[in-house]
Amino acid sequence: MSEVKSCPRVDIGGQAVMEGVMMKAPDAIAITVRRPDGTMVVQRKEYTPAAKKHKWLGWPIIRGVVNMGSMLSMGMSTLEESMKMLGEDFEEEPSKFEKWLAEKLGKSVDKVVMGVAIVLAVFLAVGLFIGLPSGVEWLTGQLIGFTQAAPGAAEAAETVAEAAAASESWKGVFVTVVGGLTKVVVLIGYMFLAGLVPDVGRTFRYHGAEHKTVYCNENDLPLTPENARPFTTLHPRCGTAFMLIVMVISMVLFLFVGRDISAWLPRFLLHLALLPVVAGVSYEVLKGLAHRDNWFTRIARWPGLQMQRLTTKEPDDKMLEVAIVSMNVALHGMPENAPLTVEGWAILTDYRQSEKGYVFPAEEKDGEAE
Repeated sequence: MSEVKSCPRVDIGGQAVMEGVMMKAPDAIAITVRRPDGTMVVQRKEYTPAAKKHKWLGWPIIRGVVNMGSMLSMGMSTLEESMKMLGEDFEEEPSKFEKWLAEKLGKSVDKVVMGVAIVLAVFLAVGLFIGLPSGVEWLTGQLIGFTQAAPGAAEAAETVAEAAAASESWKGVFVTVVGGLTKVVVLIGYMFLAGLVPDVGRTFRYHGAEHKTVYCNENDLPLTPENARPFTTLHPRCGTAFMLIVMVISMVLFLFVGRDISAWLPRFLLHLALLPVVAGVSYEVLKGLAHRDNWFTRIARWPGLQMQRLTTKEPDDKMLEVAIVSMNVALHGMPENAPLTVEGWAILTDYRQSEKGYVFPAEEKDGEAE
């Protein structure tokens, strides 16, 4: 395995999609998919980070909250775009509710469908990773007799009151730890089951290709399958590692905030209300661990890297080529004179056609797809 350096300050990230990879540079996003005929179709969109529009959105902690929201929205739209680029019809007929909502809001049906999908994804995530663990915490509290101290408890005998308070405090710690571990178990179970789906398992291989290509770029090597292949599929800035950090940070935070709340609904609402704080802190932790390399950061990164064994798999060279095309196009722009589809997406037959300065011969430009 090639030796890898800690991440540079300018981070290039990405996302695996069905039969493809998205790469996000500081000012552009590129999506590349490989169609069944072997050609690669790529699109590039300019991108302006929120912090450039409003400086305060780039402040520590706040930028983590902004990043979580933008990646959720970008992730859903990227998946939709990639499926269209793949050339297969994955779209379902919009429901009557979605059509009605589009009419009332004055928005296109596509935007409304995407909005509904994001809302459903958020509800699923909240239910699995906040609602369910809060329920387990409540049930655990019932089993061990965890209750909040009564308002008049201070009037009881001091010794008995202190002993009872200490007991309730330790029960609160235990309940919170059980809830935190439940989140981790749910996350591992979700990822494991998702990987059993053939299409998802193949997407995990593209996820591995994305990471290898990012490593290749970070180590200042020419972007080729041969150079990318030796690198590991485990990367410290991966979203999988971020989710694990979120679980750990939330457990630590709730050991100090609201651990003595026994009722399910108040615990759920508190955890939900503090999610932006957890996300903001987790983002700073992720960045800090990725950009420093010492014995402490290597130990702290290890669990998140191991979690990625569930969501990344070894890619083949064809998959690496797709990731390389996205990286090149995101960094350097679309190849000049590239043949285009009717939608305006470039058609490539070789990853080297995406390299900086490559110009398609004029006769190839004439063969645009119909």
